[in-house]
Amino acid sequence: MSTNHSLPLEHEILDVQNTDCCIVGGGPAGAVLSLLLARQGISVYLLETHKDFDRNFRGDTIHPATMQIMEELGLSNSLLQLPHTKMHRIQIKTSQETLTFADFSRLKTAYPYIMMLSQTRFLEFITQEAKKYPNFHLILGANVQELITENGIIQGVRYRGQGGWHEVRATLTIGADGRHSKLRQLGDFESVETSSPMDVLWFRLPRQPEEFAGGMGRFGSGNILAILDRGNEWQIGYVIPKGGYQQLRATGLAELKKSIIDTVPELSDRIELLQDWSKIAFLSVESSRVKRWYSPGLLLIGDAAHVMSPVGGVGINYAIQDAVVTANILSQPLKQHRVEISDLAKVQQHRELPTRIIQVFQALIQKRIFAPTLTENQTFQPPLLLRLPILRDLPARLIALGIFPVHVQI
Repeated sequence: MSTNHSLPLEHEILDVQNTDCCIVGGGPAGAVLSLLLARQGISVYLLETHKDFDRNFRGDTIHPATMQIMEELGLSNSLLQLPHTKMHRIQIKTSQETLTFADFSRLKTAYPYIMMLSQTRFLEFITQEAKKYPNFHLILGANVQELITENGIIQGVRYRGQGGWHEVRATLTIGADGRHSKLRQLGDFESVETSSPMDVLWFRLPRQPEEFAGGMGRFGSGNILAILDRGNEWQIGYVIPKGGYQQLRATGLAELKKSIIDTVPELSDRIELLQDWSKIAFLSVESSRVKRWYSPGLLLIGDAAHVMSPVGGVGINYAIQDAVVTANILSQPLKQHRVEISDLAKVQQHRELPTRIIQVFQALIQKRIFAPTLTENQTFQPPLLLRLPILRDLPARLIALGIFPVHVQI
């Protein structure tokens, strides 16, 4: 075992594990990639910094493209047995009219809906499947702190957890650790930032059985709320201008609740359940991508490579598509224990264009639909995108299926 001489003396390494692929981040990209590689007999370590998968207000949308991937893995029927709701369309409602933004029921797919499924349950489901393979290892509470670099090549990671420091040495290290990626930081990757005119406050309120199903955007005077059907609950996103959170906090919770009721009067009978700010989660909306997704021995995928806006809820599904393409391209090199920089470049070549197109689409929605209401306090005027029949299926297709179909080829 070669030694990294830069290792500080205070780092007493309790154990060293060797594997084909070390994946950092137990979100959708990391979990699905782990399963795909494990099915191929490739040794995989999946490191997750938290001790479980339970996090509030993670993205909970499983789109038709992902359901098709689950079908190709023989998992779609089992996944559909988990508690979920189905969103067949997204509507936009103003004080004057109701318009359909995306109608998934019109798409030619076996899954013409967005499945609203707790991400916690989804990740538990995928990792339980991966655990059926003895070459898969899940380590929870593994806080990755350092990359192991030898001769200019990433050879794995060091993490803290379980009473001390540990090493996982790998032919390939994957950064799938999300929008605040530690591996992106450690690898000194350069990002291209794109501005966003908004942030979002997330909270939940009870949903009555007789109320509409699916998803809706409600536009008021200077206010936008996204309302998602979670069975017996509404998951509600209150959209605010970028950087406006502290000002909103200063005006007080009562003013926020009044603003919500002004836009969605139907919630007036339960708004008092929103009793304090601890019930509200703040999401700083970002959109960015790294210029180069890889360096020798290291590849970034999912939000680690491209941070998505929450518009359309596409982040999970693009991360999973990244995972499938990564497995398709890198399984054979990993089996040969030799991954070239050209192999890593192929992953970015396949996934960069779809990512850039969807980010442009998200930015267009934010600029043309959200920004005038939020920043200029204008009355919402639906764009041609929602008016012309020839264009009406475009948002649904981009959100549900992505730019190019991605299939499991291994």
